Parts: sequence; C-alpha cells; structure tokens
Amino acid sequence: MLRLIVGLLLAMSVAPAMALDRETIAQLTGGDPDEQHKALDAAARGDLSAIPFLRDLLADRVKLSGDKAFIVDGDKAVDALERTPAELPADAEDASTSNSLRLAIEETIALIELASPDHAARLEAVKRLQSAELDDSRVSLLAKAEQKERDASVRDALRQMRALGELQSADRVQRLSAAQALRTTISGRVREALKTRLATEEDGEVRVALTRSLRNVESSLAIGENLGVVFSGLSLGSILLLAALGLAITYGLMGVINMAHGEMMMIGAYATYVVQNLFRAHLPDYFQWYLAAAAPAAFLVAALVGVAIERTVIRFLYGRALETLLATWGVSLILMQAVRSLFGAQNVQVENPAWMSGRVFVTDNLELPYNRIVILIFSVGVLLLVSFLLARTRLGLFVRAVTQNRGMARCVGVDSARIDTMAFALGSGLAGLAGVALSQVGNVGPDLGQHYIVDSFMVVVLGGVGQLAGAVYAALGLGVAGKILENMAGAVLAEIALLIFIVVFIQKRPQGLFALGGRQAD
Repeated sequence: MLRLIVGLLLAMSVAPAMALDRETIAQLTGGDPDEQHKALDAAARGDLSAIPFLRDLLADRVKLSGDKAFIVDGDKAVDALERTPAELPADAEDASTSNSLRLAIEETIALIELASPDHAARLEAVKRLQSAELDDSRVSLLAKAEQKERDASVRDALRQMRALGELQSADRVQRLSAAQALRTTISGRVREALKTRLATEEDGEVRVALTRSLRNVESSLAIGENLGVVFSGLSLGSILLLAALGLAITYGLMGVINMAHGEMMMIGAYATYVVQNLFRAHLPDYFQWYLAAAAPAAFLVAALVGVAIERTVIRFLYGRALETLLATWGVSLILMQAVRSLFGAQNVQVENPAWMSGRVFVTDNLELPYNRIVILIFSVGVLLLVSFLLARTRLGLFVRAVTQNRGMARCVGVDSARIDTMAFALGSGLAGLAGVALSQVGNVGPDLGQHYIVDSFMVVVLGGVGQLAGAVYAALGLGVAGKILENMAGAVLAEIALLIFIVVFIQKRPQGLFALGGRQAD
C-alpha cells in the first residue's frame, strides 16, 4: 500500500501543470479575442503537448463542427484533442485566425518551448520572443524559466528579456533591479528600451541607474560597431590584396602598367561561373565543393590569357610605358567585349556553397559573414603560397634577380624573356584567384575588374613596387581606412581622402612603404 501511495505521489509531481483540453480548444477557436488570449495564457503555462495543436492552428489545418475540433491533413482527419482518426462532418468549417492571434500563437509556442529538453530549441525560443510584448504574466513565466534553466547562455538571454519586461513595471524596486541587470548587455533593443524608460521615469534613483546602464550599453554597442567596420575593412583589404599581388609582381618585375589586370579578375570570376554550372549540370552531388575546382581553373585560364597578352602585345613594348598603358587598355576593352559576346551584358549569379552561407553572431550588432571569413583565410593562404614561391623556389630566385638587376641576371644565364612570361602568367593567375573571391561577395559582370584596377595600383604604389610585404600592409591599411572614412563621411569623400593621402605620401616617399633591395639597373 505504501509503495502504491509513493508511486501516485511521484506521478502527480511529474504531471504537467496544464494539458490542452477541450475547453481551451473551444476558447482558442471561438472567435472571442479576449477568450482566445486567456486560453493562450493558460496554454503558455502548460506543457509541450499544446504545441502540435497550436501549430496546426497556424497552418490552417483546424476545422470546427459544433463543439468539436478536427485536424485535417489532406483527406484524413483526426480528433484535435485525442489525435485519433475521426470522420470529418460535412458541416465542418475552417477555424478563423486573425493576424494578431497568429502572432500571439507564435509567441505562446516560444514560451512553451522554454521548457523543452533540447538546449537549441530553448535558445531559439528565446530569440523568437525578443520582439514580443512582455506583460506581467509573461515576465513571470520568463522568471520561472530562468530559475529552472541550467544552461548559462539561455539563462542570460532569459534574464535580459525578463529585465526588459520589468522596466515597465509599476514597482519601483523591480524597475531599479531591471536597470541594473541590463547594464552589461549588448543589444540595440535594450538601448532603445532604456531610452524610452528614461524619458518617462520620475524616480531619481531609477533614473541614475537607467543613465549608467544606457551609457554602458551604448559604449559596448560602439565597440561592436567599430569592430564590424574593422572586419569589413579587413575583408575589403583581403580582396584588394588578392587583386594587387599579381600586379605587384608584374609591375615590379617588368615596369608594365597593365590596364588589363582587372580583366584577369573578371576572367577568373567567369571561370568560377562556368565551373559552377558544370558542377550543377554534371556533378550535382558535389556542388557544395565546386570552388575546389573553380580556384585552379580560374588561375589556369587567367594565366593562359596573361601569357597570350605578354607574348603578342607587351613583349614588343618593353621600356615604353605610355604605349604599354594604351595597348593594355585596348586589350581590356577587347576582353570585356568578348565576355559580353559569350555570356551577355547582364550580370551572372555565382552561388555561395552552403558552408559559406550564414554568419557568426559575435554580439547583437556584430555579425561576421562566413563568405567574408573564408575570403580572409583564402587570401592568407594565397599570400603564403606566393611568398614561398618567391622566396624558396628556383622561379622565385630568378624573378627576384631580374627584378633587382635585369642586366646582371642575364649575365649569369637567366633567360629574362622567359621569366617575364612566367611572371606575367603568375600575376594574371593571381588576379584570376581574386576573381574567384569577388564572385562570392557580389554579382559577376563584364566590367567587374574596372572597379578594382585603380585601387590595385594604389596598393602597389603605396606598398612599394615589387614588395609583397608592402602590398599586404597597403591593402589591409587602405581597406580598413577606407571603411572607417566611409562610415564617417560617406563613400565618395572617403575615396577622395585616400587619393589625397596617397598623392601626398608618394611626394614625400616615392619608393612607397618598402624600397626595393639591390640595384635597379634598367
């Protein structure tokens, strides 16, 4: 007998506080807004068993006949409460739901899911509740959920939401506690809530707490915004670095002002587009990894086009800078028109793989897109490979020798013409890799390279001709400085300010940040 009593007590202790019943279902579907919201408040205090019916109601699968409700899915119907098969009456009608009721149902589902055993579900529920109106009853539910919560991240989110609700409380002590609790949060919503409360608060002590919390929140948000600007600048700088690496090699080695360098980037981007389409058509199961094939393909195609340009045009114009500039500008027009003829004048869409979609949420106002992070890592990888190639390989030795003293390199048997071709191919291939990166952050069109050619030359000139280290510092510095100035004064004024800075800097230090080693004989 004693064991039976203990068993009954245990069963009662774990029983749900409130399960969905026919009376609640009737209130929810009755059409009286007050009764519907009372029923939702009751359901929010219940267990997870209410969620399926609420989701059916949102999906317009609930039909009514008299005092009974049915869930209809296709040609099958079940009793709304018992979930047993049922015959749908001929007079059954759809349960009507207003927009305000649907919003309240979504919020109620999120409140119920705060009791879910799944951590991810609870955290997602808190995120969905961030835009909800928090009355006293919901604040009490959040407080109970906070007390039961074991996970620190979910508990902190619940504490923030509860404090936001308590800011509107008539109880001075609760408002004071809420203002103090929100001091360490980083949220734009919290900032606006503190401002709103401060505008109407009459109690002096609460006003002081609100002011201090608002100051701290604004300071934290400013840090997040500044970090976001710096990250955007580094992301832009990494793209500029990829675009300028090849130019630093060709311009530093041969002194050629290659106005078609931007079109090498365009060719790399279109090569990525072609590889994407080939994977989609012939290897759909491996589509998410098409970039692994697109990068070498873009490098190879751009390098071959670069070899063709060097062999047919540039080789006959060495030492004549103006003629080289005009000739390569003409080549760039030819390449753009060729791409228009092959792919059309409209932009084409290059899709991000699934693993590059989405973003990392660092704080409420600091989000780092995956594609930008990948481009940063990709740029670092390309830089390391180029540095190794130039510093540790025979080709790199010859390139450095020809760059520093072409005449002496010829005297010791270096085929400078062959090195010129190979270096131009390398520079063009690197521009093709820059096109791969650009294809992941924007549309691909025939004039893609025109947007970056001037910035690429600025990076090379500022960093020092032929200097990879200078190109790195200049690209990242210009990227960050450009984003900071753009955030302060707008894109046009930022570009003007950077141009003025570079002109003044080159007047004072013509060799750039890093001067060439050795003797420049030619």
